[in-house]
Amino acid sequence: MTTRHFLEVDDVSPEELLDILDRSESGALGTPLAGKGAALYFEKPSLRTRHSAEMAIVQLGGHPVTIRREEIGAGAREPLSDIARVLAGYHALMGARVFLHEDVVALAEPNALPVVNLLSDEAHPCQALADLLTMRQEWNELAGRTVCWVGDFNNVARSLSIGCALARMQLRLACPPGYGPSDADLDRLAQYDCTPFVTARPDEAAKGADAVHTDVWTSMGFETEADDRHRAFEGFQVDDSVMSAAAVGAVFMHCLPAHRGEEASASVVDGRQSRVFRQAENRMHSFRGLVSWLVEINRP
Repeated sequence: MTTRHFLEVDDVSPEELLDILDRSESGALGTPLAGKGAALYFEKPSLRTRHSAEMAIVQLGGHPVTIRREEIGAGAREPLSDIARVLAGYHALMGARVFLHEDVVALAEPNALPVVNLLSDEAHPCQALADLLTMRQEWNELAGRTVCWVGDFNNVARSLSIGCALARMQLRLACPPGYGPSDADLDRLAQYDCTPFVTARPDEAAKGADAVHTDVWTSMGFETEADDRHRAFEGFQVDDSVMSAAAVGAVFMHCLPAHRGEEASASVVDGRQSRVFRQAENRMHSFRGLVSWLVEINRP
């Protein structure tokens, strides 16, 4: 039996994605992790990811064990593939929040236990699940809705876009020159009949959108680029004028932490259209749904 992992959103089919979202809202998942452990490996600091993952595992009856890189010398003291094989003897699954996407791939490569990407430089699929769950709670149905992204087409944007494509949503992207989707990104979305509208004007991208998403201008690991990014992203703040271009009843979303006055104005982050704290809570619910699905699909 081939082990199923969750390294990016399209590791699941559109039908499986809907199943995970259904499970995320279910109060009847039982305790499929009863008597079992879940290893959570962290190379980066975390608030939402650690708390949401640990609590979701507890809610499913499991025991989370959090591991820091410096504790085990991952990649130096022993290969990542060996670490995965060892942890498979103790745990039902593993989550990994890493700097390099190739490292989470290396953990999954032995197929020793299911591996979930809790964040890498290329993808943030668990955030995308929470975003999709939040939007579905808003509208009941995702298909046909329009999502706008303003800012860097980073790991968060990439996973969100793939999730939207799987859910048959429309995409509108406003990115500064040099920070937009690559040809490979566009080709990947095209596999799901998704062709985003791409512009360098946030108000144009937001026109008619049902949800407007953004993220910090300088993500963790890119601190040395902060000055260049602040210059490049001038004019890419989601403020009241950008939100006014969106559809009536549109919501604002941000994965947090938010820098009020930079990528989004305080009036938007803290305003009536904001759903940022529901998004944060949904990290736990969506992870619970994902783990429930992974445990079931990987059952011998």
